[in-house]
Amino acid sequence: MAILKSGTSIVLGDWASLQKDAQAVRYAVFVVEQKIPAELEWDAMDAQCLHAVAYDAQQQVVGTGRLLPDGHIGRMAVMASARNSGVGADILRTLMEQAKLRGDKLVQLNAQQSAEPFYAREGFARNGDIFMEAGIAHICMAYEFNV
Repeated sequence: MAILKSGTSIVLGDWASLQKDAQAVRYAVFVVEQKIPAELEWDAMDAQCLHAVAYDAQQQVVGTGRLLPDGHIGRMAVMASARNSGVGADILRTLMEQAKLRGDKLVQLNAQQSAEPFYAREGFARNGDIFMEAGIAHICMAYEFNV
């Protein structure tokens, strides 16, 4: 576990080992803050994904994301107290690196429209039209690895 630019450490693992901490962040951000129904937040894909969970210097969980088997990155969430600190970028870059290491040629995600500038700064390009998911405007974005 390395300490990253944001001052956080990121742990990678499966759902069984990281569920408690990943769920805590996703519940706080998506269910409580964004009012997404809990039944839409949890899905069967969690068991098939590589999860990343970020911890601050006090070992408090501050963010999470997941990498699906098909190269999609999803469920990116950062606690309000840790936003704009680089945690989200560290999680995203960590998941992108894992995708590249396993041989993926590109990664894709469905970004909330409000987060499009964040993903664009990380090299993602818009791919398609705006669509609604859980009552929130989203946009498909993709990043192709240089081979």
